[in-house]
Amino acid sequence: MKYYLVVFRSRNETIKFVNILNSYGFSATTVTTPRQITVSCGISAKIDGRALEIAKQIIGRRQFYTFGGIYYVNNNQYAIIQH
Repeated sequence: MKYYLVVFRSRNETIKFVNILNSYGFSATTVTTPRQITVSCGISAKIDGRALEIAKQIIGRRQFYTFGGIYYVNNNQYAIIQH
């Protein structure tokens, strides 16, 4: 299964990000952050590839002080694609 995790160090910012992305009509949910990703508050935003570019734009335009990165997940393998 392929998807992306948008990681924050703050639960409030994670939830805020999910709500913003959903308001644009894209699907985003909160999920427990895998232990392999150590920069996190414990929950992350899970998005699919269709939402990736708008997610990057939202992060670039808004002030998310606790943004930790975007990870590509494929079959339980994690690769950071943006810090």
